[in-house]
Amino acid sequence: MSGMNILPEEFFKEDTVKVAQRLLGKVLVHNLPEGVSMGKIVETEAYLSKDDPACHASRGKTKRNEAMFGPAGMAYVYLIYGMYYCFNVVTREEGVGEAVLIRALEPLEGIQHMHQRRGTSKVLNLTNGPAKLCQAMGINKEHNGISLLNSNLTILDSQEKPRIQSSPRIGIKTGVDLMLRFYAAENPYVSASISRKTFEK
Repeated sequence: MSGMNILPEEFFKEDTVKVAQRLLGKVLVHNLPEGVSMGKIVETEAYLSKDDPACHASRGKTKRNEAMFGPAGMAYVYLIYGMYYCFNVVTREEGVGEAVLIRALEPLEGIQHMHQRRGTSKVLNLTNGPAKLCQAMGINKEHNGISLLNSNLTILDSQEKPRIQSSPRIGIKTGVDLMLRFYAAENPYVSASISRKTFEK
């Protein structure tokens, strides 16, 4: 999108909870040989290094989570259920071990390719979950540890400031009461677990 700049490292060095909120409305871009895929970030979750047992870094650095300890603005991509990927943005200073999970996108460009990768024709179901958006955007283990500042996978700034709502995180067994999930209010592209009664009126 013309006129939109790539978010700088300083943006991601801030407090992780603030970054999780400020990422709402920003645009995730993946430049692929078949074309560009773009989606507006509409849902995130913050994962903290202290007092957050659900955070992968809570027990220290391992081979699996080492990207999470990298510099701010790095991608942390991991596998769940042996088949699905989740995409996170590393925050804070190098060595801290915090990140923001990108949970849902509003598709903007390259939607035809997203449909092909996902094998679905339903737009609302295309990127409304962390594994779904990775599949739709072509994000996989090869992107783990890459910089989002100067690669083919970047996040663009945006002047949009959606009204933010928060809730406990989902899909985890510990730290379930922490209000670290943030989403754009009344956006129909948030993950399926958030009630759509408001959108269906």
